[in-house]
Amino acid sequence: MGKVTKTDDEWRAELTPEEFEITRKAATEQAFTGVYWDTKTSGIYNCRCCDTPLFDSDTKYDSGSGWPSFHSPISEDVVVTCEDRSMGMLRLEVLCSACDAHLGHLFPDGPEPTGMRFCMNSASLNLESKEG
Repeated sequence: MGKVTKTDDEWRAELTPEEFEITRKAATEQAFTGVYWDTKTSGIYNCRCCDTPLFDSDTKYDSGSGWPSFHSPISEDVVVTCEDRSMGMLRLEVLCSACDAHLGHLFPDGPEPTGMRFCMNSASLNLESKEG
């Protein structure tokens, strides 16, 4: 599958205002408010914008941060990172490699086996349940 590119107007037509601000303008939802921050449902978390499979629920854990957190993506090529110097700090922004949707940030304080915390916005994800 090739790169997904759309205009802001096309994205706005497909996403809620919150989803658009988060995925296309790199906003962040408030901690402990997103639909997936404490979800225990087994499944695959896809990109809200292009439906690319990003994270397996088997890699999700409770980081205490208030956002869905994963120790690793499904494969290394489904996400990309770039420097984010907003808010007066240096962080690694995590983007969907297929459509450049802002997903969240990557921190080096996660559990084994990777030691990484992919701290994602619920509004950037769509859970495809393995149940039923």
